[in-house]
Amino acid sequence: MEQPSLFRNRSFVFLFIGSFLAIIGFSMFFMTTTWFVISELGSARSLGLILIAITVPRILMMAFGGVLADKFKKTTIMFSTSFIQGMLLIIVFLLNNSNQLTFGFLVILGFAFGTLDAFSGPAGTSLIPKLVQVDQIKQANAVIQGLGQIGFIVGPVISGSVMEFGGVTSGYFVSACIVLLSAFFMFPPFLKEGPVDNTIKQTPLKDFIEGFSYVKASKFLVTGILILITLNFFAFGAISIAIPILVETYGGTPINLSYIEAALGIGMLVSTALIGVVKIRARGLISIAGLIGTLLVAVAFSQIPNLTILTGLAFLIGFTMTFVFIPFFTSAQEDTDPRIMGRVMSIIFLAMNGFDPLAYAGVTLLVARGFDIQSIILSFSLAGLIVSLFILWRGKAYREYTSNY
Repeated sequence: MEQPSLFRNRSFVFLFIGSFLAIIGFSMFFMTTTWFVISELGSARSLGLILIAITVPRILMMAFGGVLADKFKKTTIMFSTSFIQGMLLIIVFLLNNSNQLTFGFLVILGFAFGTLDAFSGPAGTSLIPKLVQVDQIKQANAVIQGLGQIGFIVGPVISGSVMEFGGVTSGYFVSACIVLLSAFFMFPPFLKEGPVDNTIKQTPLKDFIEGFSYVKASKFLVTGILILITLNFFAFGAISIAIPILVETYGGTPINLSYIEAALGIGMLVSTALIGVVKIRARGLISIAGLIGTLLVAVAFSQIPNLTILTGLAFLIGFTMTFVFIPFFTSAQEDTDPRIMGRVMSIIFLAMNGFDPLAYAGVTLLVARGFDIQSIILSFSLAGLIVSLFILWRGKAYREYTSNY
């Protein structure tokens, strides 16, 4: 019997459209805020603190978000978080429109935005196995991630264009509209989620301990989480905050910033498309190879004082990064008990996002102390490369992991 296409699955279609719009809106908010702080406040230190305010709540609330994802309807969580984030962006727009948007307001609103992300991330990732068949999970992940990368391409391009002609205020308004539209597509009746799998009555603390123990007992999950930490601390986190600083240092404009951000997204899109059509059995080895490749390109990124060449290297960073996390995500979703999926995904998301603020803090502190930004990126990249080679040497269970799907 022929398997129905993912794109005939209405619930999945609404999920990826909603996720796509949410990423466009978030990437616009992120880029608009980045440019506002660098150009208007003129402080790399302020940018680092705001980015920390956005990402630290993910560390504090991610585990609780996973518990909620197992206890309640994931669609309700996703709709609610997107709607509230849209309203927060309306507040940012109104404050900026009245010239009252300050560093303090951005820290507070960024903190609230990051807290909501801690709930939506695990819910969205753990929802995929409930909407598609098990042998479609890799393709579904590739579609979601691919559209996500298109969102990261489209978002900065829209944001840069809007700011170039309409200013920061217009950038915030358009991002708010797009995030609210994403909430519409995540309306629970559209997604038709099945019943909650976790019906065991116990305290949230016991729920979290159960999820942590499950992950700790798996060498594959532990090694994969270490790989994500290495990727996001030593490569992606450090480079994310370095990009706007480099654009400002070399006399760029919002358009230059959008080109580099878009190149990063295009690289991720191309590799995601490859992963979606090519059957990858040696997922563990491919994931480690992707990590090493990303860090090698990051070393090159640290040595080039030219925005055009940096745009090309950003493409390569995006291309190699996707080979790190999609194989790991897919394998974790295929092998994890559905009852505990939300908690496992929350721990994985914590590893993927939770160490970004440490990278932001480290980079901004070193910049404030007078260190050259490209020397900082070189140091981070080389340290990450050492860790990745150690994982390749010692992570036998992960390195030899293969998939049957």
